[in-house]
Amino acid sequence: MTRGEGVLWAVILSPKGCVRALDFREGELVIFLDHQERSFVQRLHPQGKLQTHRGFVPHADVIGSMPGTAFLTTKGKELFAFRPTLVDYTMTMPRKSGIIYPKDTAHILLWADVRPGGRVVAGGVGSGALLLALAVQVGALGFVWGYDVRQDMLDFAAANLRQFMGGGPANTELKLGDVYENIDERDVDSIILDVPEPWRALAQSALALKPGGVVIAYVPTIRQAESFTGALRSSERFGLVQTVEILVRDWHIRDRSVRPNHRMVGHTGFLTIARRIIRPEEQTPVDDSPAASDSHSDLEPL
Repeated sequence: MTRGEGVLWAVILSPKGCVRALDFREGELVIFLDHQERSFVQRLHPQGKLQTHRGFVPHADVIGSMPGTAFLTTKGKELFAFRPTLVDYTMTMPRKSGIIYPKDTAHILLWADVRPGGRVVAGGVGSGALLLALAVQVGALGFVWGYDVRQDMLDFAAANLRQFMGGGPANTELKLGDVYENIDERDVDSIILDVPEPWRALAQSALALKPGGVVIAYVPTIRQAESFTGALRSSERFGLVQTVEILVRDWHIRDRSVRPNHRMVGHTGFLTIARRIIRPEEQTPVDDSPAASDSHSDLEPL
């Protein structure tokens, strides 16, 4: 940590990989949060201000302050200013479609083994929520290719990426194309499919994935997950198939009142995960999967 010209600096990387000051600067993205966790995301400007029904906060007061600082509006309402996390931005960013929620994104990042330096293909970019998480996770040494059949969705996702990262990320390429028909890349680490019929992308996914790579499909209905699972299990190029649903429940803990919140983030979609495998042609495995034993009736005599 160093000091220069009266400003405290640290080796903290911005989304673009640049060293930035600890305090807020003009042009930075900031999120204001109140005690009810209502959020307001704005980019700081010397003449700007956060306007609420409980008064306003001039941006000039925020510029030069530290993240986490509390401010009072002109009507005495307390707000806190922070740099938005990925979750903050994802849940407040403009949307042109449904998004993959943070609870599902977190599972995808771990199960797809998305890491710094990774090479990832995203089939279907939507509003860019998952794409943004992938770009941040692979870092400057990795790369993300995002495919979509609609140019307007590619443009919308690109705008959300630029808004959060302060410019177009150098580790991301958005491509107008259909993953059912073609994936240009080879030896990628993982492929994330957010498309209506992910089973139609399996042939191209098998060509693009490196041996041992991961394919994950995010689908809203169990019938889609069932169809994708069936296609994976009938393929000789994929194995270790599993489907999960992520449910998150917040708890209310205040004084002597301890209970689950009345509202929760319930069903959003199903995640079906598989690994790219290589099986020699002459090798025929014995089917000892749980599904094989499940096929027998419970009433069958021993």
